[in-house]
Amino acid sequence: MAIITLKGNKIQTSGNLVEIGKKAPNFKLTATDLSTKTLEDFKGHKIILNIFPSIDTGTCAASVRNFNKEAANLKNTKVLCISRDLPFAQARFCGAEGLENVINLSDFGTGDFGKDYGLEILEGPLTNLHSRAIIIVDENGKVIYTEQVPEITEEPDYAKALKAVE
Repeated sequence: MAIITLKGNKIQTSGNLVEIGKKAPNFKLTATDLSTKTLEDFKGHKIILNIFPSIDTGTCAASVRNFNKEAANLKNTKVLCISRDLPFAQARFCGAEGLENVINLSDFGTGDFGKDYGLEILEGPLTNLHSRAIIIVDENGKVIYTEQVPEITEEPDYAKALKAVE
């Protein structure tokens, strides 16, 4: 289990990020049009998994905006923004912001994605939400980069993540 902090207070997640070099676990997530998306749907592309607790916080919104801006310049790469927010909230946010280069996916049902990827927060005010993390998967489904952001109120290291997909 990973230990992260929320405003300096230690909280625990359900596990550790998938190891680099390992196959990414499959997932079933809900898109903003209520369709189901799996890892297989993105095979043949590099995938940036931008994972966060809620689209309705400043830091999470900043990560979606930042990756939306960068995604337009990435070759053969899809950016998936994943949280436990309802698909309606994700669609509302991206519509209001005019964000069209990222794909929002929700783990609002069972939370299996968070459990399978070791990201579910187990205690504190964000219990059952996902910790802030970046996972990059290559065209064949293998994990090539991970970052578990140690302080949940901080943004990920965009430069390192983007370098991993070059």
